[in-house]
Amino acid sequence: MDQEWVFIDGSYIRVHQHASGARNGFERAIGQSRGGRTTKIHLATDANGLPIDFKITGGGVHDSQVVKQLIDTVGEATYLIADKGYDAEHIRIYAQNKDMIPIIPMRSNSKRSNKEFDKYLYKLRHLVENVFARLKHFRAIVTRFDKLARNYQSMIYIAYMFIWCKTK
Repeated sequence: MDQEWVFIDGSYIRVHQHASGARNGFERAIGQSRGGRTTKIHLATDANGLPIDFKITGGGVHDSQVVKQLIDTVGEATYLIADKGYDAEHIRIYAQNKDMIPIIPMRSNSKRSNKEFDKYLYKLRHLVENVFARLKHFRAIVTRFDKLARNYQSMIYIAYMFIWCKTK
């Protein structure tokens, strides 16, 4: 595992209509919007495009609310590479406190400069998108049928085991 560069991103997953209706008291990680019910997978990958860790939330949860948990589970890394959804000062400071250099492009309405932005490293962000593409080859992942978050999380772990085994 090469953790010099760590890529973080999130992706939406549609929830099947029969996945709703779990008993109260259990975590579901299903969000409701005009587009329907969704779950969001927040993922951290290494420089080889292999998953390090992930979190699942309801579809309405913003990326910046989960990024600190992902950074904590990554461990030591030199660069943290993410998209514009993670452009927040508190995320940059948190990454720098963990001895990571954040490579995050500025949003168009941002008023501060981005001196440490490396275009070459940002172009490599396709590695995390490729992991999502490989993950969505699994039918149980691309459309969520599980009512409980723990069951869906288990399916994602199994899919990641297949991804790890294919690349080794």
